[in-house]
Amino acid sequence: MDLTLKAMDGTAAGTFTASDAVFNAPLRRPLLYQALLAYRANLRQGTQSAKNRREVSGGGRKPWRQKHTGRARASSIRSPQWRHGGVALGPKPRDYRQALPKEMRRQALLSALSDKVRNNAYTLVEGLSLPDGKTKAIEALLQALGVPPKCLVITPEPNDNVVRAARNLEGVRTTPANTLSALDLLSYDHVLLTTGAVRRIEELWAQRSGRGRPATAS
Repeated sequence: MDLTLKAMDGTAAGTFTASDAVFNAPLRRPLLYQALLAYRANLRQGTQSAKNRREVSGGGRKPWRQKHTGRARASSIRSPQWRHGGVALGPKPRDYRQALPKEMRRQALLSALSDKVRNNAYTLVEGLSLPDGKTKAIEALLQALGVPPKCLVITPEPNDNVVRAARNLEGVRTTPANTLSALDLLSYDHVLLTTGAVRRIEELWAQRSGRGRPATAS
């Protein structure tokens, strides 16, 4: 398929041929939902913890005698109903990670990326030239290209100048093609990528995982 190519000043620069298998994949909503849940679950640290009645301090003795006080019987001030007592059924450290097979990750990424292309929520340029790494340079570039404020910038390889220029812009994130995920694509309204990033994405994701056969769009 042909993607619209723009120059750095925002003017039209023709078209760029990309793989249908990568940029024209069918939209799989259930798969995207499952991948989104897995990615978000894997971001959780799982370190939350509350003390139960066995772990809080104090309460070594019975607070008052069992009978003839007019009050309810109590065995320890560490009981959950007491102030500063233990927490009943409180959270404990756990692992929230969810396994997502490689082929499912690949299909989810291609589905999200193709949906961006179908909805014209992308901007393709020949390259990103930011030799000084200044924020005002990439800010002027995004304005010239008409890119929305919430944008994901994809480069073929890690680019220190692009990262340094974009890190002070709220809503703008940069990522190299090899760390791209469906969560990244779903979290941003627009995608800015270079022709080199397109070729790198095709190189990484056009093949079926573990089989070496080209993927075909259905």
